[in-house]
Amino acid sequence: MVNVLLEVENITVHYGKSIAIQDVSLEVAEGSVVSIIGANGAGKSTILRALSGLTPLTSGEIRFAGSRINGKSATEIVTLGIVHIPEGRHLFPYLSVLSNLKLGASLRKDKAGINKDLEEVYKLFPILRGRRNQKAGTLSGGEQQMLAIGRGLMAKPKLLLMDEPSVGLAPIVIEQLGEVIKDINKRGVSVLLVEQNVHLALGVASMGYALQVGRVVLQGDIATIRSSNIVKKAYLGG
Repeated sequence: MVNVLLEVENITVHYGKSIAIQDVSLEVAEGSVVSIIGANGAGKSTILRALSGLTPLTSGEIRFAGSRINGKSATEIVTLGIVHIPEGRHLFPYLSVLSNLKLGASLRKDKAGINKDLEEVYKLFPILRGRRNQKAGTLSGGEQQMLAIGRGLMAKPKLLLMDEPSVGLAPIVIEQLGEVIKDINKRGVSVLLVEQNVHLALGVASMGYALQVGRVVLQGDIATIRSSNIVKKAYLGG
């Protein structure tokens, strides 16, 4: 039996008088990768902000591991195991790679566990080990994305929320990013990926949702999403 890790039920979010998302429902099963695709401004990032406690709901409910989490602070949500890697990476450019990684573990107290996870991040991204004393702002775009993901992993997530990780990256780096997401998932971390790059989004996920103007217009397994006329016309040139 598949365990549902995240349940989002009919959530609506307003920014002032404008509706950002309306009656959005979705699920992430434990151990899965789920993608949300949609054009810029469709409301994808708003969903992740709502899940991580950064944007309050107008209505609806969010449950994680069976418990309601909407209304909890962003810090409480991180300690439960939901970690958000925002679009644009939001690194500390004048701090070293190592300092940025350690900041990901700032809510943890288990020193031995932190050191072990730091080694795991270096195994996943060997280039970061070599650059650990370099300022984050001097890294290439792809290396900065690796660092942002590594910092997220240092918080020991059960669910990783990834917002547009492919933005500004070269095609070959996007391909590597897809392999990294699969690798993270194999290590037992569930992933909810928000992505305009449909080839990346559909290439790593088992389930998907398509969003248009703040509403879910399509959901299902990846084969269903790929074969949908909505997705073919809007994203796949069909």
